[in-house]
Amino acid sequence: MAGRGHEETLIDALEVFDAVRPRLFGIAYRMLGSVTEAEDVVQDAWLRWQQTDRRQVRDPVGFLVTATARLALNAATSARVRRERYPGLWLPEPVDTSADPTLLAERNESLELAVLLLLERLTPAERAVYVLREAFDYPFRRIGEVLGIGEAHARQLGRRARTHLAQERHDPVGRTDHGRLLQAFLAAARSGDLGQLEELLAETATSHADGGGAVRAAPAPIVGRDNVARYIVGLVRKYGDDLSLEIVEANGQAAILASRAGTAVALLTVDASPEGIERVLIVLNPEKLAQFRR
Repeated sequence: MAGRGHEETLIDALEVFDAVRPRLFGIAYRMLGSVTEAEDVVQDAWLRWQQTDRRQVRDPVGFLVTATARLALNAATSARVRRERYPGLWLPEPVDTSADPTLLAERNESLELAVLLLLERLTPAERAVYVLREAFDYPFRRIGEVLGIGEAHARQLGRRARTHLAQERHDPVGRTDHGRLLQAFLAAARSGDLGQLEELLAETATSHADGGGAVRAAPAPIVGRDNVARYIVGLVRKYGDDLSLEIVEANGQAAILASRAGTAVALLTVDASPEGIERVLIVLNPEKLAQFRR
């Protein structure tokens, strides 16, 4: 009977955990920009929950969110060292939000690849406060409790994070304009229309490509409207006429998936302002494209 009681207790624990798991993954993914690393954090949170005397926990959701945020904070610190050794440019790993809409239950902007990339420039603590506040709408008092800091310190970190992001990012366009720009970008890339591409790009546009050492990619950002346009046209030509280009959903936004014989070879997203496309982010690393196999 004791064994059965223990089994039932674990089933109850799993039900509580599964109910909040999408939020836990959303926190960890936004902080780390990696599906694998986020899943590892969530698994560690489950182990802590499993090993805890749950009879003493008055707020199970609060316990799990706190454990996940602190684990992700530690993981972000070690991930920064790994990013420095990453071959070439590092971009966040995209997620197929059409297949997993639970990620979209929270505010979307913090899920966009361009925002996740900018979050990498914050300290892990600033990133944690930003994610909990902007994506999950936690009050600063609660954020302080989760991270083990005072409310005033949490507010200060939140201000720093918002200031850094505002300095790095132009005002983004709405969803409709973003989709229109991406459709036009796709048409110009397909046809190799260099002039049309240049018209769509902001004067100071940049392109970042992540090959992860497995696929050849530009080792540094491509800067300037003309250079980015030529790079995109050259990239499409390099991969050949048998390349399939289609609009998919990634991180809550429209994106361009390039595939060959059902295998994803690139995912391209854009970050746009009223001036045009500001950033072109191209994920070429095969390990980061597994979700987008067709």
